[in-house]
Amino acid sequence: MNRPLQIISDKNLSPKQKTNLLAAEAENSLPYVSVSEKVTKALEENVLCDIFEGHAPYKPRYVLPDYAKFLSNGSKHLELDPATNLDEAINLLTILYHHVPSVTSIPVYIGQLDDILLPYIGELTEAQIYQKLKLFWIMLDRTLPDAFMHANIGPTDNVICRTILKVDAELKQIAPNLTFMYDPEVTPDDLLRQATSNICECSKPHIANYPMHSRTFDDKGFGIVSCYNSLPLAGGANTLVRMNLKEVALRSDNAEHFLADVLPEYCRIMFELIEARTAFLHEQSNFFGSFLVQEELIYEDKFAPMYGIYGMAEAVQILFEKQGQSFQYGRDAEAAKLSYKISETLAGIVESTPVTYGLNGRALLHSQAGISLDKEVTPGVRIPYGTEPDPVSYIKTTVKHHQYYPSGISDILTIDETVKNNPEAMYNLCKGAIALGMREFTANVNSNDLVRVTGYMVKLSDIAKFKDQGSRTNTTFLGSEAADNTGILDRQPRVISQEMSPTYDFG
Repeated sequence: MNRPLQIISDKNLSPKQKTNLLAAEAENSLPYVSVSEKVTKALEENVLCDIFEGHAPYKPRYVLPDYAKFLSNGSKHLELDPATNLDEAINLLTILYHHVPSVTSIPVYIGQLDDILLPYIGELTEAQIYQKLKLFWIMLDRTLPDAFMHANIGPTDNVICRTILKVDAELKQIAPNLTFMYDPEVTPDDLLRQATSNICECSKPHIANYPMHSRTFDDKGFGIVSCYNSLPLAGGANTLVRMNLKEVALRSDNAEHFLADVLPEYCRIMFELIEARTAFLHEQSNFFGSFLVQEELIYEDKFAPMYGIYGMAEAVQILFEKQGQSFQYGRDAEAAKLSYKISETLAGIVESTPVTYGLNGRALLHSQAGISLDKEVTPGVRIPYGTEPDPVSYIKTTVKHHQYYPSGISDILTIDETVKNNPEAMYNLCKGAIALGMREFTANVNSNDLVRVTGYMVKLSDIAKFKDQGSRTNTTFLGSEAADNTGILDRQPRVISQEMSPTYDFG
């Protein structure tokens, strides 16, 4: 059976899901953008991967509109007047979301919601705000059912922020994904406690190190989108290409050869792929003539390529094996030191290599979270599933990587359900991790139905019935594939030790 016929006859897909898959098939029937034989070979051998963006990209991977400007100005193209109250603001956002493209065809960024909605609450009571935001949250999950849709809140303390946390813990939806921005100088402890208590309830939100992220970007600011990708506001990512460090290590004689010769050569090849893909988008697709650009909701020069890597754990192990050594990433200091050197080398290459369509002429290094088809390779710089140490040791092993990945890096800690009896432990763990320099704190709680896969959310109950019944949520099939292929269900839940201590010793 040919692929289009297979799609349209699949009993577990909705008509909308079939439409999206058929569109992807049509896009990939086009010739691939022009690249050299070296690039083609690297793609075929799975050293490089374009993560299914299509053979000829006609829209950016991730788009982060300036929603505050949109609410303030309205839209000539959409024939919308500026918002004057909360109902109108939510209505305008709901309309614009359907015109914001992404690699998934659904907006991966729906705004810094407390910042953009606070000007419109007027004299509404907290109860009225709660009712409106709860309906908004339900609407988002039912009309844009995709776990890569992402909202941001914080770091200030305000009624929108606290109400969204309350609603999210109650509804326990896979969408929207949620990041809480934490700034130790701004965010009160009791608000951070509310956010970390939410993690105990529904494995959301991510907790982002706001000062660390904000130093990367200009005064316009940034947003965290999709899984945990940090990108410039009013811009986004024009492409995300990733490198499989495991495959690079397999082509190296030893660590010195890897760092000095093989890794830099594949970096050059990857930059060629980035140039080819971004050139087509910026020069041939006509995307940057859209009303989003004309109304200055996005700017072409605020888009950048995301330079992704994954498979750090396997790369380190392979390089030591080639040298007759058996150091293991996540257990041995020697393995950790080599991994930091690899990250430092990658950061140096990316920061020193100009790209035609980048942020200030550069790509942004990214620790990529893996995809559902990955087998026997660990996402980003994470410790392999099933070998995770206790949470403090995990953080101390991986946190030194976080300085090198400005467009996103995430470790998913899997915490034993006993933390629900002492949510203060989650608070202390998060606060200590951020203080140590963690860019993003993320945790699953083992007994929760709602869990993170690579960074997006899925319900284990939905995975269990997906193969027989399908799912109304677009991303459940990715979670099901990941469960089969990547070992996400093998994560080891760990008890947080020293639970009664006011802070953890991360020294």
